[in-house]
Amino acid sequence: MHCESGHDDLMVASGHDELVEMFSWARDRALRWAHPGGTRGPVNVDEHRPLGTGEGVYLPSYWAGYAHRSGFYLRDFVHQAAGAHLLGLAEANLTMLRRFAASATAEHGHRPVWAFNFDGSYLSIDYRGPGEFVREVPAVFELVECVAELHRWTGDAAYVHDPVLRDYCANAIALPATARGTSIFEGVASYNELGGEPLAVAGDGLATQYAAHLAMAALARARGEDGDRFETRAAELRRHYEQDWKGARGFTLDGRPVTGWGAENSFFMPLKGLRDDPAYLDYVDAQASGPGRPANVEAWTYLPDVFFRNGRPEAAWRWMREIFHARTGGHVAGGLNGDYPEVSFTLVSQVVAGLLGVRPDAPANALSTLSRLPAEIGWAAVSGVPIGRGRVAVRHDGGEATTLTNLSGQVTYTWTAAFPDGSATTLEVPPGATVTAVRC
Repeated sequence: MHCESGHDDLMVASGHDELVEMFSWARDRALRWAHPGGTRGPVNVDEHRPLGTGEGVYLPSYWAGYAHRSGFYLRDFVHQAAGAHLLGLAEANLTMLRRFAASATAEHGHRPVWAFNFDGSYLSIDYRGPGEFVREVPAVFELVECVAELHRWTGDAAYVHDPVLRDYCANAIALPATARGTSIFEGVASYNELGGEPLAVAGDGLATQYAAHLAMAALARARGEDGDRFETRAAELRRHYEQDWKGARGFTLDGRPVTGWGAENSFFMPLKGLRDDPAYLDYVDAQASGPGRPANVEAWTYLPDVFFRNGRPEAAWRWMREIFHARTGGHVAGGLNGDYPEVSFTLVSQVVAGLLGVRPDAPANALSTLSRLPAEIGWAAVSGVPIGRGRVAVRHDGGEATTLTNLSGQVTYTWTAAFPDGSATTLEVPPGATVTAVRC
């Protein structure tokens, strides 16, 4: 069975019908959230003003946040950006990213504005003034990581040399991972808005700070600069977590450690590579599956990423299926779970980058692949994956063989085919060629 896209022929095929159905739904639903530049529409639509406050001319953009609000949110954007790239929304990604980065002015404490209307103005429900707008520490650092991720996918030099993005990253990386107050309009330490805890610093804030420093190392090297100092700082943050946190997931404003389950401030540590012990991954899975299950489906969308990163494809696939099956259920904020854009965009990226393990290095005209197919999926393929100036198709037959087709007419890709047993082979794949690598 296969499904085709009406957008640049992004297509998934597999003998597993549910995977094909999932990808088809996610791809088509995500594309419905996109706005071409020049579209006219309402601004400042929210639950209190369903008609908004007027009309604007939209930027190339897509919905990232509640469907009943007319805008894109920082936290949602950074998690949706990879899926958006795969769907051909590279112009929207760069436009939206620059809008967030440019808003991180000195007046705003070098922290980006939380939400924008599609015309690029501040979404009024989340912005009251320069000292009173929604801020959550992890998003500041995830935006740095997003710059590096989109550079890997596109190879676009703007992600490295654009002065707006470069200044943002330099300023953001110097910020502390601490809260500025106890309310989201003052600036809180964690993504977990439902916990009701006055945290000074949280696990998701520290984890994203760690990942941002690794991203900065990559961006510095892409400019021909020294990246070692950022890796050194990342290593210091990791040692600080391992030696000083002692299992805590945060600290209160008066310095007390907080333990137990905290959703994002529990599972972002393994998501970002700050913690990887098997017992803790078991704990995350058990809590998220049981008494600690977040009420909001968008929190679930991180869990496949957690388990793919940590070599647990069966758990990742189980969570993808849970999210897909929940799409017709009611969302805690109203509407359906499937109408929350993060659900569809992340399923797209989780199929391509998760299950099929496609990792791009567009600046080097290179990529790697690793089959993470669970036992129940015998084979799966994706075609039309955009990497730099070209596109590729990837097929995995279990963990035994992988086939790459270079769909480009001008780019020769350096392909590293990795296998679940740790073996790998590197091959040159010229334009139009199809090459198969078999596990030794």
